[in-house]
Amino acid sequence: MSDRYTSLFPRVKAAFLDAVLMILFMYVSSELLAEFETVPNYVRVILFVFIVILYEPLLVSLWGKTLGHHKMDICVRKEENLNQKIGFPNALLRYTIKLLLGWLSFITITNSDKHQAIHDRMAKSVMLRENE
Repeated sequence: MSDRYTSLFPRVKAAFLDAVLMILFMYVSSELLAEFETVPNYVRVILFVFIVILYEPLLVSLWGKTLGHHKMDICVRKEENLNQKIGFPNALLRYTIKLLLGWLSFITITNSDKHQAIHDRMAKSVMLRENE
């Protein structure tokens, strides 16, 4: 079972893909908003919140993976039950810690039996390869 846990490289590639997608979403949103003469600030705030803050936690809690994870055939699951997705509060906690620590969060992956990053340990989650 331990060979099912995701190693560092696919996770970094997935994080990079998600970052590129978020930048693309921001660009497309900006171009769409530029087509209107006036756009209320709350619309800009809502778009920012969905793209920057809720993209990963929502997808991880609802689908078990982000678009980057999907492309890399990896998913996020509960540590105590590998068949269950993590809930939204844990997904939000996981993402917040990941954002705060940045790439430092990944330093524990190679020293962990389950290849858990710091944000995974705090949220009681694991990353798994889906094809196995």
